[in-house]
Amino acid sequence: MSNNSNPNYFRLGVFVLAAIGALIAIILVFGSGQLFQKSFVVETYLKQSVTGLDTGAAVRFRGVKIGQVTMIGLSGDIYEKDIPFEKRLQYVVIRMQIFGDKLTKDQIEDFIKNNLRARVKSMGITGVNYVEFDFTSSSSEYTPLAYSWEPSDPVIPSLPSQADEIISGLQKFISTLNHANIEETQKKFDQLLVNLNTLMAGDGKSHEGLVRSVQSLNVIMERLAKVTDKEELNILMRELVGAIVSLRQTVTSIQGDTTATIENLKQTTENLNEFSRIASQSPSSLIWGELPAKIVLPMNGTQEQPGVQK
Repeated sequence: MSNNSNPNYFRLGVFVLAAIGALIAIILVFGSGQLFQKSFVVETYLKQSVTGLDTGAAVRFRGVKIGQVTMIGLSGDIYEKDIPFEKRLQYVVIRMQIFGDKLTKDQIEDFIKNNLRARVKSMGITGVNYVEFDFTSSSSEYTPLAYSWEPSDPVIPSLPSQADEIISGLQKFISTLNHANIEETQKKFDQLLVNLNTLMAGDGKSHEGLVRSVQSLNVIMERLAKVTDKEELNILMRELVGAIVSLRQTVTSIQGDTTATIENLKQTTENLNEFSRIASQSPSSLIWGELPAKIVLPMNGTQEQPGVQK
């Protein structure tokens, strides 16, 4: 080195080399976990927009980070270059690096059979999206996207994002309203209101309406309240007791008269039996013999002693 050389250049070179070494050390320390960590790559296809999802976004399984997004592109640029543009599917291709031991093709297929699906989700109000893996029961409602190319990495079927599902539901609802017969529905609603008014106010003919029926019921309740008044009830009870006593006396009187009448009929029957016996045994005695005792029929509820009239 020349004596005329400026020593500051030497110091500057040493500082630059030290800075480069420190930067390399920092990269090795903080990036060694990913540089030397085992991983494998999978991909998924989406038909919806992935706005908010960028390269480097987290890949999670039930909230636990298991990898990161390494590439986002279109199937037209990756797999469909030889297909006419109008016939391209133009799926969104998302490739993800999954940390851990590489899974075999059979293991991945087994996970897919058990409804492992990928879905783009949003992290709250921040708007930052990530890819979520999970086993879901609603996967049967969505058919995996069909493709004709040979993927370079294992493919995990996807599900629409939650925002897309909400928008799709709103679109279906609006479409249903557009196809609905609003005029016919309005007519049925008007008829329902007419029927309700008739039910409440009546039709002025045979049907008095619910309001009139309630008024009549109130009148009946007022009358029942008057009848069940204590003073009115006492009068009613006294009249009822008097009627029962009178009825009992009448029944007793009728019972006595009935007993006397039955006794008279019994005596008359015995006399007739005696007459029939004599007539059957000695009919001549009825003509040549003495006259039998005269039978006196009961009169006025009394019976006279039978006598013989010659």
